[in-house]
Amino acid sequence: MKLFQRTLLSLLALPALLALPGAAIAQTYPDKPIRLIVGDAPGGSPDTLGRLLAQRLSESMGQPVVVENRPGAGGLLAADLAAKAAPDGYTLFMNTTTVWAILPAVKKNLPYDPLKSFVPVTRVASTSNVLVINTSLPATNVAELVKLAKASPGKFNYASAGIASPAHLAGEMLNLLADIKMTHIPYKGAGPALLDVIAGTAQLIITSPIAAGAHMTSGRVRALATTGPQRNPGLPDLPTIAETIPGYDISQSWGITVPAGTPPAIVKTLSAEFVKALNLPDTRERILRTGAVPGGGTPEEFDAFIAAERTRLGEVIAKTGIVLAD
Repeated sequence: MKLFQRTLLSLLALPALLALPGAAIAQTYPDKPIRLIVGDAPGGSPDTLGRLLAQRLSESMGQPVVVENRPGAGGLLAADLAAKAAPDGYTLFMNTTTVWAILPAVKKNLPYDPLKSFVPVTRVASTSNVLVINTSLPATNVAELVKLAKASPGKFNYASAGIASPAHLAGEMLNLLADIKMTHIPYKGAGPALLDVIAGTAQLIITSPIAAGAHMTSGRVRALATTGPQRNPGLPDLPTIAETIPGYDISQSWGITVPAGTPPAIVKTLSAEFVKALNLPDTRERILRTGAVPGGGTPEEFDAFIAAERTRLGEVIAKTGIVLAD
């Protein structure tokens, strides 16, 4: 009987014993530097947000959070690297609308599983994009831009942060709904794409106000409109494209994810730290000044948001016919 009781007690204690390693890891985490992989070149929206939050987390967690830029292929290269990293909480990924919603709809064979390779931590920010043009173009609004493009079919180039990026999708939506024919020029990130719009190699880009904001303020590009269904609260004087072209609606978001298999206790710690950083008045003010809206929320809320965006943008992509060859 005593042997049976000891065996029963051992079995009852087994779940608690199994949970100890994860709990112990969470108590000592982090004890070394953390890297934040960003699938964009310096100066792009993910990079700007990533560096801001990396600084905040370095201060609050007592370990350096180092941004690692891996631009190219619309974030696919960075996503592949992050998905295959050790699930120990020391590799974070600035996930994007492109990675979780656009690429799965335009490319059949991805090197990562968009549904299973990442665990959501929290949403960082969302924004409607902004249409900016080279200042030499004689257009001050969307209607004038469309008229110019129709007068020169195939001669207008629009830049993007890469194939299947939100900027690519936004340009194709403009082609479709405005009945114009612009040529797409992809770059390895919004930063270099904007530089070529300024230089006149491309006539326009539809990108986030985070990336374009400094160039808009300096007058190096001219902002014509934003891309959401309502005016961007950070840019209230700019009309929406939809005010000229009904039905136009493209926005983008960014969020922190970690490789699948990361201990839940660490995911919980990271989520709390990022939400705390996003709620700091200075952080919120800096994000709002860019025209983006700060995020936050639980991993479960971010997961539901990702699923909804995947469905919404999948419907848009089906209309544009964008497909990437494997």
